[in-house]
Amino acid sequence: MLRVLAVDDEKPALEELLFLLRADPRVRSAEGATDATEALRRINRALDAGPDGDEAIDVVFLDIHMAGLTGLDVARLLAGFAKPPLIVFVTAHEGFAVQAFDLEAVDYVLKPVRRERLAEAVRRVSDLTAPTTTTATVPVPAAPVAVDSAPDQIPVELGGVTRFIPIDAIAYVEAHGDYARLYTDEGSHLVRIPLSTLEERWAARGFVRIHRRHLVALGRIDELRLDAGATTVRVGGAELAVSRRHARELRDLLMRHARR
Repeated sequence: MLRVLAVDDEKPALEELLFLLRADPRVRSAEGATDATEALRRINRALDAGPDGDEAIDVVFLDIHMAGLTGLDVARLLAGFAKPPLIVFVTAHEGFAVQAFDLEAVDYVLKPVRRERLAEAVRRVSDLTAPTTTTATVPVPAAPVAVDSAPDQIPVELGGVTRFIPIDAIAYVEAHGDYARLYTDEGSHLVRIPLSTLEERWAARGFVRIHRRHLVALGRIDELRLDAGATTVRVGGAELAVSRRHARELRDLLMRHARR
C-alpha cells in the first residue's frame, strides 16, 4: 500500500486532496505539507529513515503554483536524489504538462480534482510500485493484425497548424496525465486526450493497453520478451515495459493471432 505526501499551499485544496487520498484503499497513509520547504524536509527525513521506515514516502502529489519554490522546482530537486519518491502533479493550470513529464512525473491531474481521475492516478502509481515476476522469449508474427479499415484520423496541433494523422500510422501512445503523446514513424504529437479514452475508442482498431503509460498497436509489435521477471515489447526502435497485470492478456492475444 502507498505512503503519500500531498503538497499544496492552499489549505482547503490540500484538505480535500487528503480526504480523497485517504478514502482510497490502495493508500496506506496520506500526510500533507503546505509549502515546498516543509515537503522537502519531510522527504529528506523519510529517505534518511530508509524505505521501510514509518516515514517512508512512495509518491508526492504536488501542486505547481506555490509561494516560494514551485512544484516544478521541487521535482527538479528530487530528480537529483538517489531514490526519490514518484511524483503526481495536481494543478489548475494546463500549460505545464510537457515540463511535468520531462521531469518524469507519473501523472498530471487537473483541478478541481475529481475522485475518479485521482483514483486513476493512484492506480498508475500502484502499478509502478508493484513487484513483478517470470522469464522466456516469445516470437511475434510480422503480419499486421486486421483492424477496421475506416480512414479515421486524429487532429494534432503543430506550430498553430492543425494536421490530421491517420490512426493506422500510430505505432503506440504514451500517457501524460490528461494528455497523450502519439508516436508514428515520422515523430510524435501531444494531444489533450487521456490514454483511457483512446484505449476505449481504438480497441476495435487493434490497440491494446500494455502498461499504465502505454497503448500499442498490436500489429506493430515486433517482439515480446520476458527476461529476469520483466516483460517488454519492441515496437520499431522503442522497447516498452509491459505491466504484470497486462502481460498474460497480451501474450494470449499474440498467440491467438499467431495461430491464425
